[in-house]
Formats: sequence, C-alpha cells, structure tokens
Amino acid sequence: MNNSSKIYIAGHRGMVGGAIKRYLENQGYTNILVRTSKELDLRNQQAVADFFETEKPEYVFLAAAKVGGIVANNTYRAEFLYDNLMIESNIIHSAYQNGVTKLLFLGSSCIYPKMAPQPLKEEYLLTGELEPTNEPYAIAKIAGIKLCEAYRDQYGANFISAMPTNLYGIGDNYHPQNSHVLPALIRKFHEAKEAGTPSVTIWGTGSPMREFLYADDLAEACVFLMNEYEGRELVNIGTGEDLTIKELAQIVQQVVGFEGNLEFDTTKPDGTPRKLMDVSKLHGLGWKHTVELTEGITKAYADFLSKEESVAAHN
Repeated sequence: MNNSSKIYIAGHRGMVGGAIKRYLENQGYTNILVRTSKELDLRNQQAVADFFETEKPEYVFLAAAKVGGIVANNTYRAEFLYDNLMIESNIIHSAYQNGVTKLLFLGSSCIYPKMAPQPLKEEYLLTGELEPTNEPYAIAKIAGIKLCEAYRDQYGANFISAMPTNLYGIGDNYHPQNSHVLPALIRKFHEAKEAGTPSVTIWGTGSPMREFLYADDLAEACVFLMNEYEGRELVNIGTGEDLTIKELAQIVQQVVGFEGNLEFDTTKPDGTPRKLMDVSKLHGLGWKHTVELTEGITKAYADFLSKEESVAAHN
C-alpha cells in the first residue's frame, strides 16, 4: 500500500477497525474509505455489491463482525452465525468481483478446537471440537478463512487471514452483560471503587489462562501483514504470553485503584481452560507487540473514564 491507496475499513466504528483507521492516519495514509452500518448494511448483498462497484477500493481490512462475550455468544447463536457469514461472504465476494488488490480478513482465536494443544499453532485449525458456547461465531470465522483460501485457490485473489488473540483498548465495549472479560473487569472495579463496595466478584474460578493484545498493536500488525505477507495460511496475532484471570483481575484492580477484596463465583462458567497463541510465525516475519499489559490497561481505563464522563455530561 502507498499513502494514496484507496483503503476500505469494514467495521471502522468497532475497537479493531477504529484502531486500524487511527494507525493508518498516523502513518500518513490519506485515502481511507468508511461507512457506518446505517449507511451500508454489510449483511445486504446488493448494497455491498453496489458499494464496491461505485467506490472500487484497492485494499480491504475486513474487521466488521458481530461480537460479544460468552453470554452474548451463547444467547444469540443464530444472529452470530448468520450476521457474520453474511458480512464476510458479501465483502469477500465483492472484493473479488471488483478486482481488489488485497484483502485482510480478521478472525478470532476461538476458531481453534477447545482442547487443542497449547500454544495454539495455525495448523491446529479444524483438528477437533470447538468450545460449545461460542461455536456459531467460531464457525462463521472459520468460513471466512476458508473463503479467503478458496478465492485464492480458484481465482488467484490475494486474500489473507489473521487471527488475533483476546483484544482490549480504546473503543472497547464495557456493557455490563455483553462485554469481554477485560473491559468487564474494568467496569466492575471502577463501579465498586465509586460505590465503596467491600469486594468484587469475578466469574468462574480465576484459573483459566488468557492472552491479551492491545488493539493499537493489532492495528500495526494488520498493516504490517497487508504490506509484507502474501501467504495462503492464516497468521496468529498475539503476544505469545498469558496469565490467569485472577492475575488479570489483580492488575486491573491495581490500575483502577480498588482497595477491596476479590471473590470468585465458581457457579459461573470458566470457558476454555487456556488460550495462548503461538506467534512464532508472526515473529519470524518480523513483527512483535510493543504495548505491555499494565500500560495497555492503564490506557484502556483512561478511555473508559472519558466515556463515562461524556455519558454523565449528556445526562
């Protein structure tokens, strides 16, 4: 890509798409194309086809998706499967039909089998059963990977796939029910601090291991891959380092400044026991993360506080 290339970011209002847009703008890319979901319903095949035919983007970052935590994934199973299948199918097919130079599809680490060996290597895809709670989302993402491979095989399209680990950062979703573990913890500890609550309860046992990548690091990795990687196989994007949910909660507690106790509700599900990405392929290509967890959580908490302030100002 050069600075004047026409670059379409699908999902620019989400945390990942927003981070990619910020990074591109900071790097001097000037021809960035975006549409809100009100302006363009990515589930609508004709609307997407018309958009691509009119705008003719050269590069596409496919970061649009319906996302959520364990509860949302398990509750809205049909929506998670249908919406994500439609979004990726419409964009990938239109990108092919309109001669897009290169497309990067973003998946998720939940594509890997529930009991796959750790750390997760790219070749473990489709070697076992998925985690049941987010199976619809995972299947949609696997379909996206396979679409990119199939369009490459049949039509020679330069479509690549990247699988990020758990993400957090600016523009995250802090919804009390539908958020992922890290933003949920930020909200919990903040509200407990404000209310002077004596303790905070964490779902599950606190023992599952998780890896977290700051969204702006992911954005840098995505642009790196768009410029440097031409392979058919997907690429993991992560830090290659993990910690327990309990250790994560302790870091968030420290950043937020909550001085009460930690308790664990063991009646709630833990999800997958461990999810760590093998990022040796990405490191071998020459990219490594730069934002460490405590620094990233500090930035994320500042973003959360600015959101809370703007909500309070509007009320």
